[in-house]
Amino acid sequence: MNIKSTVDYIFSELKKGNRFDGRKCDEYRKILIKRDIIENAEGSAMVKLGNTEVLAGIKMEIGTPYPDSPDKGVMSTMAEFLPMASPDFESGKPGEEEIELGRVVDRAIREGEVIDFSKLVIEEGEKVWMVFLDILVTNYDGNLIDAAGMAAMAALESAKMPKLDEEGNIIKGEYDGNLPINHKVLSITTRPINGMIYLDCDRYEEDALKNRLTIGVRDDGKITSLQKGGCDAVEPETIKDSFKVAQKKAKELFKKYYKK
Repeated sequence: MNIKSTVDYIFSELKKGNRFDGRKCDEYRKILIKRDIIENAEGSAMVKLGNTEVLAGIKMEIGTPYPDSPDKGVMSTMAEFLPMASPDFESGKPGEEEIELGRVVDRAIREGEVIDFSKLVIEEGEKVWMVFLDILVTNYDGNLIDAAGMAAMAALESAKMPKLDEEGNIIKGEYDGNLPINHKVLSITTRPINGMIYLDCDRYEEDALKNRLTIGVRDDGKITSLQKGGCDAVEPETIKDSFKVAQKKAKELFKKYYKK
């Protein structure tokens, strides 16, 4: 059976509500989250979602604020696909998928008001804390956005603030409290078909179901962001149904895997 016929067969089965691993439409694969796994990072986490593995690391540095927000700290998010993670990944400049992954995760965090950036100011207009969030894909088997969002949130949740000396320099290895967090947010990717909404699609299901809606959901249930993928139109009713499914799933994940 060639790749096209395999994708067509998976598509036909998904239209009937059948998944090859026996999961329900809204059921995630097994999730494993490990925090504080990088000794020299201010915060870190590894997420294994089925066979998909993603590592997130937080590094804090002192820099200058943006001119239009002198009273707020700065965050930068980057994603990288290691070539060993999939035969489809190549080394070199970041590709479109890497750039999109970083942007979607970054947007969910910003729009969800996860970090209290006002508390990252050292000297208004001059010096602020810069939060660098690096996402590393070490194994790919579908649903990278959700896995990366989980890892990013776990890393941010456990991140510590570096301690400064009297001259305002970072004291390596010493910390002064945790990164100021207002909310938690997760990205939940839905893939609708034939009146059903699938969650946590593996790489083969993703090939069959190109359309996707990635929904940022905060710990208070608020929808904070929406990113569409695929070229087909999505009905308004399907979007509403996806919101409900995403909110329900996010509530389950927050309760099971994240601090109150």
